[in-house]
Amino acid sequence: MSAPQSDFLRILTERGFVHQCSDPEGVDKAAREGRLTAYVGYDCTAPSLHIGHLLSIMMLHWLQQSGGKPITLMGGGTTRVGDPSGRDETRRILTVEQIDANKGSIKGTFSRFITFGGGPSAAIMADNAEWLTALNYIEFLRDVGRHFSVNRMLSMDSVRLRLERDQELSFIEFNYMILQAYDFVELFRRYGCILQMGGSDQWGNIINGIDLGRRLGTEQLYALTCPLITTASGAKMGKTAAGAVWLNADLVSPYEYWQFWRNTEDGDVARFLRLFTTLPMDEIVRLEALRDAEINEAKKVLATEATALLHGREAAEKAAETARQTFEQGLAAETLPTVEVPRSVLEAGLGVLTAFGPDYAKLVPSTSEARRQVKGGGLRVNDQPVTDERGVLRASDLTAEGVIKLSFGRKRHVLLRAA
Repeated sequence: MSAPQSDFLRILTERGFVHQCSDPEGVDKAAREGRLTAYVGYDCTAPSLHIGHLLSIMMLHWLQQSGGKPITLMGGGTTRVGDPSGRDETRRILTVEQIDANKGSIKGTFSRFITFGGGPSAAIMADNAEWLTALNYIEFLRDVGRHFSVNRMLSMDSVRLRLERDQELSFIEFNYMILQAYDFVELFRRYGCILQMGGSDQWGNIINGIDLGRRLGTEQLYALTCPLITTASGAKMGKTAAGAVWLNADLVSPYEYWQFWRNTEDGDVARFLRLFTTLPMDEIVRLEALRDAEINEAKKVLATEATALLHGREAAEKAAETARQTFEQGLAAETLPTVEVPRSVLEAGLGVLTAFGPDYAKLVPSTSEARRQVKGGGLRVNDQPVTDERGVLRASDLTAEGVIKLSFGRKRHVLLRAA
């Protein structure tokens, strides 16, 4: 297409958000005319979104900043079915109570990036449980299901890849793409939503919604997907040795979140500044030009700006200062993530592998991973390498401040504090 004329598509293009678009000229025209309402769907499979959701949230942010209206669609209904996309096995079926609890825990994240309330560009939070749970199955099959070809559904990546690997695909999951398509139509009817955005793995599902809309008499609907992000080394972005990088502060602290971005590979800094911060492009271009040791300054800016978006400027600057004190001055800063351990546990003896694992410091996902890191020299206690995987932490290991400092690598630290 020619250069975008709307602020929305221009910003997304120059920052690297656009992977595929069903009709760039149509989306550009709608944005220019001030009639672009778009949505992204988020299923409630966990109590927090993770960093893999951040790209689509930033797309909603830029939509609103350029005058469009964003909709965050909570999957209170579709979570009961489970999206088979990118899965080798059936998702665990959650109870309605679990889904509602996850939904409540997730909602607050969006207000950091988009503004809800009154006004033409105010964001809307919808929940597809409102219409999906009220459907009459027979009527839905007759009115909606008849528009879907099983032959075409079997060719969709989310289905085809599962079948090619001889992995079971349940009938309930097979229905997911129909429900997602119906969501698009329903959001058009309720809010005039004409654009669905998401990751590139959702392209087929979104196109289904466009086709269903055409058959059911909506206006022209559009699809826009962002790339699935991998790091310069080819790894999936957002995974660490300790697991997923969650967006809720009670699962990943602002300091740990800051550290995740600070540890960005050199080859990813420029791209991540464009995608995950709101810095002006001229400032990003300046930071992109930094080389060698100076690139660490760009990484610190990336970490602080990304953390400020999610957790607020004060928390971001506090995390940056904690990092400076910890790594530049060698101090066990008081603001490092802290886990309380009953003194009785330390008096009895706490296995060092257990201390680093998911029950305490959460620096590694399992004791087997902790054992592997010990063999590689990756774990330290009070800045001393752990050499004995059968080692035990005791009350005598507490420093004068009443803590034991656990370190994974050079940049990830947690304090165990006797309670």
